[in-house]
Amino acid sequence: MAGDKVESFLKSELKKKNTLLFVLIDSEVSNLEASSKLAKDVEKIGASAILVGGSSATDQIEMAQVVKGIKKGLKIPIILFPGNVTGVVPDADAILFSSLMNSENPYFITQAQALGAPSVLKFGLEPLPTAYLVIGDGTSAWFVGSARGIPFEKPKIAAAYSLAAQFLGMRFVYLEAGSGAKTHVTPEMVKTVRHAFNGFLIVGGGIKDVKTAESLAKAGADALVIGTFLEKGGSIKKLEEIAKAIQRSK
Repeated sequence: MAGDKVESFLKSELKKKNTLLFVLIDSEVSNLEASSKLAKDVEKIGASAILVGGSSATDQIEMAQVVKGIKKGLKIPIILFPGNVTGVVPDADAILFSSLMNSENPYFITQAQALGAPSVLKFGLEPLPTAYLVIGDGTSAWFVGSARGIPFEKPKIAAAYSLAAQFLGMRFVYLEAGSGAKTHVTPEMVKTVRHAFNGFLIVGGGIKDVKTAESLAKAGADALVIGTFLEKGGSIKKLEEIAKAIQRSK
């Protein structure tokens, strides 16, 4: 497997689609059977990748089984989205190798990464160098990661962090409003970050409808991550509408 296979695939997808859909499967919330079916369903409707993680992922064995199970018969890549060292498991295609840049705890900036790196190498996971920025507060990611949340109405701070990430060699930025977030990252923040950062821009948290998704796509997001929407009973049909809308809204 080529060293940058997944990154190249995502870039080639962006040539065909305006904004990609990544679906997040939380290995703690969904059982293996449900996850497997969900992965195949979202591949059919045009998702470009499956993210497996969850900010409280502590059960490594369960997570490893979910990844292995989903992989069968799936063509789109499985990308690990670790909340901690325990989120590094075999059989996935890549990992968002991320630093929570606005954490107040050095553990989430570089220490967890140092502990996890040997496993990434051992499992042959393609590392996607990612700056993970927690926007707002009160969510799991904010709490667990000791983040000093960037206020939703301060897009320039997010842009400055993203630019720093680029100068540090990171090719991905993930703006995270948090899972189950009441509100989502604003289109204005996405636009401001897009203006500063020339890498791959991922936006997640609180994206529940076509209108929101379209506004973020138009603002310049390269990929939108949707997860808890499905766990909370959102339908595949609605997800398909979102996928169609963002992929063409250039």
